[in-house]
Amino acid sequence: MGKHALLSASSKRWLNCTPSARLETQFSDAGSIYAAEGTAAHALAEHKLKRMMKRRSKRPVSDYDCDEMEECTDDYVSFIMEQVQEAKKSCADPVVLIEQHLDYSRFVEGGFGTGDCLIVADVTLTVVDFKYGKGVAVDAQQNPQMLLYALGAMELFDVIYDIERVRMVIFQPRLESVSIWEISIRELDTWVQEELVPKAKLAARGEGSFIPGDWCRFCKARNGCRARAERFLKLAQMEFQPPALLTEEEIAEVLLVADELAKWAADVYAFATDEAITRGKQWTGFKLVEGRSNRKYTDEELVAEAVKAAGYKDIYKYGRA
Repeated sequence: MGKHALLSASSKRWLNCTPSARLETQFSDAGSIYAAEGTAAHALAEHKLKRMMKRRSKRPVSDYDCDEMEECTDDYVSFIMEQVQEAKKSCADPVVLIEQHLDYSRFVEGGFGTGDCLIVADVTLTVVDFKYGKGVAVDAQQNPQMLLYALGAMELFDVIYDIERVRMVIFQPRLESVSIWEISIRELDTWVQEELVPKAKLAARGEGSFIPGDWCRFCKARNGCRARAERFLKLAQMEFQPPALLTEEEIAEVLLVADELAKWAADVYAFATDEAITRGKQWTGFKLVEGRSNRKYTDEELVAEAVKAAGYKDIYKYGRA
């Protein structure tokens, strides 16, 4: 497994919650089947694109190989070739880089990432990110990960090409989603100086305020994070009237927070269950099978699926309670 930057290109979390990057170092990376599946898809897409461009590559073998992955990676290659052909309309010989290491450590301490595909055609740089996930369609507009890729690419090409604009493209075939956003180099520089650099300095030192939000979803510290817990416990303590007496505006407000509250509770539940199964942790008032009458861990298969979905592995390594 390759090394990971403390301030990774998946930066939405640490740009919004600057202390989270250092806090995460206390936790091991449990990984998930979704991450492994994504890695396999990227490897296959890289191979196919290299072969299409007459470059040497050995086809990777994975336990996740399937018809859907074949189709999605074929679609990705076709899309990239369309982008290359489009680039040739303004540039006779565009530069195409595949799975390119991108270093932006001049602005972010230890910062680097990998660009799935870069296309340079005269004054325009195109950065394409292949996402195999199908949970949520990802928007390229104001996307900090794409902005960091663009920054890393500019570090490579700025002294060679007179690039004026950057096109950022997120290709998500399982959701039939293609998101494109274009900015000028001046706009990119403004974001770097006003947004990125100040927050990266705080994040590198583990300073700033803990701010929970949708970026908590992939944070390794999310289950025990006090700021996140305080936010959701405050929501849970709202005084509710019978639904029939709530106004439409109040019902809408409840609906907005209910989903997030349920997800947080599920995260904590999965973490507690994993600790009980794998480490023999006993939680006051709870047992895996027998507990207080209104809350029992009775459905092992359901619990196992919830734990696996949360990214925990080897849940039966130490035996069932």
